[in-house]
Amino acid sequence: MTNTKHEFSSEAEFLAAYDASAFDRPSVTADVLIFSVSNNLAENWRKSDKKSFSVLLVRRDDYPEIGKWNLPGGFVGIKETALDAAHRILRSETGAVGDIYLEQLYTFDDVNRDPRTRVFSIAHMALINKNNLHYSGARDAKWFDIELADGKLLLTSDDLTLTDKDLAFDHAKIIKTGIERLRNKIEYTDIVFDMMPREFTLGELQQVYEIILGRKLIPAAFRRTIANKVVSTGKMRTGSGHRPSVLFKKHR
Repeated sequence: MTNTKHEFSSEAEFLAAYDASAFDRPSVTADVLIFSVSNNLAENWRKSDKKSFSVLLVRRDDYPEIGKWNLPGGFVGIKETALDAAHRILRSETGAVGDIYLEQLYTFDDVNRDPRTRVFSIAHMALINKNNLHYSGARDAKWFDIELADGKLLLTSDDLTLTDKDLAFDHAKIIKTGIERLRNKIEYTDIVFDMMPREFTLGELQQVYEIILGRKLIPAAFRRTIANKVVSTGKMRTGSGHRPSVLFKKHR
């Protein structure tokens, strides 16, 4: 056995002398992609409520890329994990607390993604029903409806239309990655229910699937697919010009 001679007599001595500045240290941010599928107001009683698939964006009020829109985010504190930072950002931007779906999406680490310095973004994806939020943050934040077709992103709000180039950093890429992750996961998980109210009709549930997937579904086939995921509440939705419909909830 070969004996190895160490400069230090203990790990404590080694750590006391360790020079962290000997290596470049990149910064780390947590960016949160907050998706919602929620109702818009119906134009009249003959039309059912139209649902929109939307993402929360914040307008930058400082350099770099001042005036552009980006995902809510911030630098990860030295004593918090990236997930801790994501939860902090989610609470500060939406006021949402409690059991909210949040998962790590991907680490974005292109060398030149941020002009300030070398910055890694650990992106997270949150799913909420924005109709359930009763909070107005101080920052310039808006919900934008999402369209993604042929790899091109279009985001619309009341008075704004944004494309890929209108977003700061690589946040268009993050949004596209999140959409693809969500489209894949709703096919084999119960993730969609994190954007649903507690009780819903099967028609409303199908609308949510269709708006996320970006395609129409055959009602009979859809109902067979989700049959073991939902259970009837025994209640009916009536009034407002709609035909009575059975209300369902997620099967526990």
